[in-house]
Amino acid sequence: MKKDIIKERSSVTGARTPVGVEVVNLCKTFGTQSVLKDISLTIKPGEIFTIMGPSGSGKSVLLRQIAGLDLPTSGTVRINGLDPIDPDTRDRFALALVFQAGALFNSISVYENLALYLLEHRLCPKNEIRDRVMRGLKILSLENAAKKFPSELSGGMKKRVAIARALVMEPQLLLYDEPTSELDPIMSATITEIIATLKHEFQVTTIVVSHDRDLALTISDRVALLMKGKLRALSTPDELRKNEDPGVKDFLNPTIDLKHPRYLELEAL
Repeated sequence: MKKDIIKERSSVTGARTPVGVEVVNLCKTFGTQSVLKDISLTIKPGEIFTIMGPSGSGKSVLLRQIAGLDLPTSGTVRINGLDPIDPDTRDRFALALVFQAGALFNSISVYENLALYLLEHRLCPKNEIRDRVMRGLKILSLENAAKKFPSELSGGMKKRVAIARALVMEPQLLLYDEPTSELDPIMSATITEIIATLKHEFQVTTIVVSHDRDLALTISDRVALLMKGKLRALSTPDELRKNEDPGVKDFLNPTIDLKHPRYLELEAL
């Protein structure tokens, strides 16, 4: 990806500044199941912050709380001091979410997928919408896919389209939910490079939920590790690699033990 292409941005995006996120004593329950247990953390403006953890540890639920898509049972989430659930916060700060499965509309073209939200909410004139969409497609090397439908795209291209759609929002906070899931190693590395490059070029605060250790330990400024709904570790990648907590070490470097397979213990977890 060429830097001279990536630096093509509107004056509006250049004027915006990345936001900070603060989570304090956050708890979330569904019925009798406690999914998040007293989570507190601070995400600095402009950093790449990755949330890792085993399946079912509460990573995506935490991301939904930060995005303002769900109410906490107790505790607070604040974006630059404001509640993400509050409509005024959404008006003040630009937030975009890249969904795990892309969440593209199969019945409309790639171009229309990128333009839809801006058109529906009349956020800017049509000529500006076109400029934003074409800029997003160019940044992700997708100009030739503008007229294609999602069903005609590979998994990697769908991920890039989803990221391009987020970029047209000119976000100050960009959230990714498992951006490298279901991708081969080379495309996973490509998406990882895209996330890092966009963060540096657009000065956006980036929060990534991922199982991908290579992504987390390569491009993150800091990593939070959730286990059983609790914050098990919060540190830089280098510090996390040196963490002597047996649970942390086993997650980062699991061993395969055919004599004592761990799936036999899953029901007890």
